[in-house]
Formats: sequence, structure tokens, C-alpha cells
Amino acid sequence: MNQLKKLLSLFLLFTFCFLLFSPVTAKAAWRDPVRAQHAIVASQSPFAAKIGSDVMKKGGNAIDAAVAVAIAMAVTYPEAGNLGGGGFMLIRFSDGRTTSIDYREMAPKAANRDVFVDKDGNLIKGEGSSTVGYRASGVPGTPAGLEYAFKKYGSGKIKWTDLIEPSRLIAQNGFVLTNRLANLFISYKGNLEKYEDSKKIFLNNGNYFKEGDSLKQPELAQTLARIQQFGAKGFYEGKTAQMIADDMKAHNGLITLEDLKNYKVREREPLKGTYRGYPIITMPPPSSGGIVMLQTLAMLEKFDIRKMGWASSEKYHVLVEALRRSFADRAEYMGDPDFTTVPLTQLLDKTYLEKRAATINLSKASSSQEVRAGEVQIKEGMETTHFTVIDKNGTIVTNTYTINDLYGSGVTAKGTGVLLNDEMDDFAARPGKPNLFGLIQGEKNKVEPGKRPLSSMTPTIVLRKDGTPWFALGARGGPRIINAVLQTVINMIDHDMNIQQAIDAPRIHHQWLPDEIMWEPFGISDDTRKALESLGHKFTERPNYVAQATGIAIEEKTGVRLGAIDARGDGEAIGY
Repeated sequence: MNQLKKLLSLFLLFTFCFLLFSPVTAKAAWRDPVRAQHAIVASQSPFAAKIGSDVMKKGGNAIDAAVAVAIAMAVTYPEAGNLGGGGFMLIRFSDGRTTSIDYREMAPKAANRDVFVDKDGNLIKGEGSSTVGYRASGVPGTPAGLEYAFKKYGSGKIKWTDLIEPSRLIAQNGFVLTNRLANLFISYKGNLEKYEDSKKIFLNNGNYFKEGDSLKQPELAQTLARIQQFGAKGFYEGKTAQMIADDMKAHNGLITLEDLKNYKVREREPLKGTYRGYPIITMPPPSSGGIVMLQTLAMLEKFDIRKMGWASSEKYHVLVEALRRSFADRAEYMGDPDFTTVPLTQLLDKTYLEKRAATINLSKASSSQEVRAGEVQIKEGMETTHFTVIDKNGTIVTNTYTINDLYGSGVTAKGTGVLLNDEMDDFAARPGKPNLFGLIQGEKNKVEPGKRPLSSMTPTIVLRKDGTPWFALGARGGPRIINAVLQTVINMIDHDMNIQQAIDAPRIHHQWLPDEIMWEPFGISDDTRKALESLGHKFTERPNYVAQATGIAIEEKTGVRLGAIDARGDGEAIGY
């Protein structure tokens, strides 16, 4: 309740300031980002941010810190931080080199196109579906991805065991629950109470936790100890793997020992684009977020967004129209590049996007039933968590990882303390039909053994025009992630906000289908809404928050590191 009051007060402040005061006065009323001279971690878990910052104080680099943060969030942010999921890590090194590490979950060998439909071709609901229970989980990639990053790009000054030990101790000894987390366990009891270990750990065997109680996770501490001793093999082979496989077999799950042993990390070349001359580095497929964002920004370059104004109906109209076209392309053309041809060059081609932008009518909304994917010649959830790190040398890591829905499939693999993902829902369980987040997905994202599901995660780094790093961010929130990152970029470049203002500012969401604008509480004026409705736009019946972003920036003249945590969630930016 206190968190809700905080958010409502903050958005009332935004609306009040923008309606009554000049832009200069309004910005002065907003909170400032956290400042640090050398290095900073912005994370939705204060425990994790402190652990990551301490790693860099001891001589570790941003990659070392990112590994420690991710492990810590698996303990202290269990609704999304994970060992039993996967994600994407985007890195820009201090010398300007870039890379991305894809540790997205993979479909088990037993999975197939029709694994989540019944004999009549209808989607299975409940247990056995792509969203709940043992069959909903893809093969986790987090332990392998973190080890890969550490071995290849770590500083060499910090030991693997030292990165894990703080989190192992927290899991073993417990940490004090906030009101938010204690209540969140209860909110998700419908799924968690179905599975023995989930009920025992997170619901206190039905004696629900309260604010101030201590959450101890001894089985997770033992799993971390095995990873500490044996590296990622301590998860994918040996005792932990055997417990996961045995629990899967006992409950008609899909993941086997062979699936775990055969998991592979992929290192990929990041996508690169520009917006109004500012270089942008972002995640390639199987993330759709980078492509959708770059497509949308390219279409918006045709319009004077700055002149339209930060929260005007004119700006929101062209933003929705560009998003409508980008998300239509997402459904048609995007998937795992190891399994299908994703026409990146054509989708990001300037001429193609100019043609798409030219179809935007400034006086009338399009219909998503009529807007389809553009003609490209092919020649060849709900929930995540994000953190961003910059070290004293200027290396940046922006990392998004997930178990998909909050608490994933609801299953904690027996004896491991590891919550498992429901990432199979990010495939097209039935191509052409909406998933958990209402997204329509096509044949390119159908279920296939060993394949990685399409994602909306959008870790992104933006440079200044001279090529020096400016800011980096990402978000949690299913397909809304794309809009949180996209509109933060627009707020920084077109509206001259700082990183904290740009992240906190109200935003909207549109994803082609369903054909409606999602709006935030106190985030849009009645006049603006009426103006958009007069153009033919439809709004969701109720407001909802459009993701939660986390980011860092570098002050241009001083080099000071700036950290920002979204007012829509919790967390902390900690540096030195």
C-alpha cells in the first residue's frame, strides 16, 4: 500500500507540474539520479546493487559485478531474478568494442510444434500448458551465461567463488522481507501453492510471510555451493541436474539430463543503428526488442517529436502508428536466427522504413486489422528484471534476464530451491494466437527442439554523437519492455531529460494487437486522450504501468556516473 501511494503521488506530481508549470520548473521538481564518481550498479534489488558495487571496489570489472548481481537477484528478487531462466547481456568495453551474450532458454528435445495443444488443436489451459507447471519450462541458460561472461570477459582479479559467496550466505542465513515482497508471495499463491517446494519456501507452508519476516532458502544455498565449487557444471550436471531431471520425469515435464548437459550459450554481434545522429547499440534476435525499437525510431525521425511536445496527442499518435507497424513486422518475421531466417538488413533498411512511415496518416488512426507486416524480400510475459553496471574504466554491462511470468511456471525443482521458468509461452504455442502477454506470434517462432523463444528484452546502450558512451538501460515487463526503453531514449534525445526523469516519465504502450493503447494512472490528460480518441484510437479499459526501467548515464563534462531506478518499482543505484 505504501508503495502504491508513493507511485500515485509521484505521477500526480508529474501531471501537476506539466499542466501548471513551465518545462524548466517541471524538471526541477523531479528527483535527480544517484551520483557516483567511479562506478555504479542500478538494480531492482538493493542487496544485489550493494554486492555488485563491492565487487568493483575490490578491483573487479563491470562483467564481474554483473555476474555477482545476477546471482544475488536469484536469492533476493525471486519473482524474476533467477538461476532457472535465461536472458541477454549486452556489453560495451571501454575501448569501444561491443558484444552480446545470448543465454536465453532453449526448448527441450521432447518439445514440438503441437506440444501445447489438445487433440482438437485448442491451447491447453492450466497444468500442462505453456504457462503453468513442469511442461512450461525451457532449459535454463542463466548459470551457463554468467559463467561464459566471467571466463571470457571477467577482470581476472576476482575469483568465481567470491562472486557467489555473498549470495550463498544470504540464501543460507536469510534476509528480511519488505512489505512488497511478502504481499507478492501471497498474490501469486494460486500457482505457488500447487507445487510442494514452492509452497514450502515462498508461502511458508501456508503460514504466509509478513513484512519483517526472514526468508531462508537452504536448498538454494546448497545449489549455489555446487555452482561455486564446480562452475556451471554444478547446475547442468551432477546432483542439481539429477534433481531437476527426476522432478521433471515425476511430473510429466519435458527437460531431461541430456537437455541440461547440452545447453549452449551464443555470443552474437549486437544490432547497431542511430536516432537523430546518436549511435544506438542493442540486442539482436532472438530478441525482438532491438529491431522493433530501431524500426520505430527510424520511422519517428520523419517527424519533429521535439516540436510536438513531450506528452502531446500529436506525438502519441505518430508513436502508436509507428509501433503498430513495427510490432506487425515482429509477428511475421522474427524468431531464433539459428532456426529461421530473420531479414535484419531488410527490416532495418532506411528506404523500407521510410515507406512504412509514409503510410502514417496524421489525421486518422490506422486499424491493426488492416496494417500488416511490410513486404520484405527474404533471401536467405510478464516479467523480467534488469540491471545496468558501469565500472571505473567505462565498461558497461546492461543485462536483462527472466523466468517469464512472475515466479515463472510456479515450480521450484524439488530439493534445489530453483524456481523454473515458463518460457515456453514465448514461443508461438499456437501460431497466430495470443500468448500470455496478448502477443500474436507467427510460424517463425513455433516450438522446435533446441530453439530459443522470441523475446522482448531490450538491453540498450546509447552513445553521444562523438562515439563516447551516454546512457544504458533496460526494463522488465514483457512486450512493454520495448516501449519503456524506446520512450526513455526519446525522452533523453528529443526532450532533454536526464536519465532519472526519462525513466520516471509516464508512458504508453501499443503492440499492434490487441489494437488499443495501454495508459498509465495519471499519465495522460483527459484532453490528450479525447484528442487521440477523435483520431480513432482506442484505450484499454483500465490503466496499467508500462514496464519498469533501470539505467545509468555518464555526465558529459565530469564523467560522473548517474544511476536511475524506476519509480514504478523498487531497487537502488549504488556506487562509489
